[in-house]
Amino acid sequence: MDKKSDTKHLTHIRDILSEALSKYSPPRKTEITQIWEIWDLVLGSSISQNAKPDTFKNGQLQVIVSSSVWIQQLKFLEKEMIANLNQGLDSPLITHLRFKIGRILS
Repeated sequence: MDKKSDTKHLTHIRDILSEALSKYSPPRKTEITQIWEIWDLVLGSSISQNAKPDTFKNGQLQVIVSSSVWIQQLKFLEKEMIANLNQGLDSPLITHLRFKIGRILS
């Protein structure tokens, strides 16, 4: 058997990964993925560098924040943030924000 005939049965890693990932990705956009998509645009770079959405359940969005100083600042902006996010989502999904100090991932 020559090497050419052996390569006919090889599958590119891209195809394997694509198939595997499609099994585990959500079939539709979830509420949290929608929030992630608009977060930076709606809230601006200053907030998005120091706060990121984490989890969403029953209208409550948990937000990971870089420091207690930022938590204090965002508490003052909470109503405005909720209004802007809901406007960006075209739906009143978010009713409350809960802030938690943590590591900000990009």
